[in-house]
Amino acid sequence: MGISKGSAQWNGGLKDGKGVMKPAHAPEAPFSLGTRFEGQQGSNPEELIGAALSGCFSMALSLGLETAGHKPTSIKTSADVNLEKQGAGFAITTITLTCEASVPGISDDQFQKIAEETKKGCPVSKALAGVNITLKASLAR
Repeated sequence: MGISKGSAQWNGGLKDGKGVMKPAHAPEAPFSLGTRFEGQQGSNPEELIGAALSGCFSMALSLGLETAGHKPTSIKTSADVNLEKQGAGFAITTITLTCEASVPGISDDQFQKIAEETKKGCPVSKALAGVNITLKASLAR
């Protein structure tokens, strides 16, 4: 396995500064205090964590479903990453994954079991073990 790389550049102080986060093989994502806490145009670290978890979960779910004999035709996952004030700082307290998958021939019970196992086992979920991750998984009908 390889090493995945990302970087960030920040210029200025907290309130007047601006920065960019850069996955090694994807476009830059600009961020600032305003994009993180005030709803301004741009990204923030929590969005990238949500995207990483959504992508990892979707790929791992595809593997789990295929291994069980049910190749999916599509998996769409999103993550709501909750950042809350805690004491003098902030913390990511919960992440809610919402997944809808099209999987021919699988029962909802079997799908739910595989989805829950995937949530516990995907590498990004493991990296975020200190955060409460919940899952809302459904089959597309």
